[in-house]
Amino acid sequence: MYYLLPLFTVLIWGGNSIINKMAASAIEPSAMSFYRWAFAMLLLTPFCLPSVIKSRHVIRPYLSKLAFLALLGMVLNQSLGYYAGLTTTASNMSLITSLVPLISIFLSLPLLGKRISKLSIVGAVISLAGLTFMLGHGDITFFLHQPITEGDGLMVIAALCYATYCVLLKRWKMPITSWQLIYMQGVFAVAMLAPLWLTSENLLPTESSIPLIMYASIAASILAPWMWVKAIDVIGAESSAMFMNLLPVVAVSLAAILLDEKIESYHLMGGLMVISGVILAQIKTKKAKQEASLLIKA
Repeated sequence: MYYLLPLFTVLIWGGNSIINKMAASAIEPSAMSFYRWAFAMLLLTPFCLPSVIKSRHVIRPYLSKLAFLALLGMVLNQSLGYYAGLTTTASNMSLITSLVPLISIFLSLPLLGKRISKLSIVGAVISLAGLTFMLGHGDITFFLHQPITEGDGLMVIAALCYATYCVLLKRWKMPITSWQLIYMQGVFAVAMLAPLWLTSENLLPTESSIPLIMYASIAASILAPWMWVKAIDVIGAESSAMFMNLLPVVAVSLAAILLDEKIESYHLMGGLMVISGVILAQIKTKKAKQEASLLIKA
């Protein structure tokens, strides 16, 4: 039953890749980022604020960590996604995002003290080769003579930010509820995004952007983060991350249906290499964890 949590989260994220691309032509990225979290916090405040006030003495020591998590996971990661939508495809965005579990494995070395297996390194090489093949439109030497597009580059940075967020979320176990965790991060995110929103040419949302804001606020900002935090808590970061391998499959399929994005052979081949490398690295990590558990019991 608990495994439905990361599954539904990935389905929502797959749809959110489409929202990112659609928002590029409907609303400024800075305004979209702000309204997404402002509306989400407006909905959550009646339910979460009383609990936060009651637990303020427990929450106060963790404010700096909550602010940093908000910066990584809710400000940088998601804002960069909206800016990336201006210059790249929804398919590319989802395939780059699928690298998050692999990046998390390597960040777990310095942040969680976990060892990196040889298969993880092999998986990284395969995934990076697949990503290069896909972004280079089938030419693996493409970036030797051409720079990466701005949108793809922004998504790589976004993936790094979110991978760091996931690992730190596991490292910084806080004695607060999932809703308190999401709400406090959301409050910090709104405060951080407000100055950027004020630089927008059009401060008010357009009519066509309102459904996009609703999806991003309710599904992607409230339901998905809560389910993801809960999944990490009950089944672990590694098991939850495995479900992210479904993200490009969902997003690319939706992009082809809803946005008429053409799926080329290099998308399929490069995407398969990316996902294969990530799965290879994660399977080894899971086995190593089981072996370590047996040694401890012995």
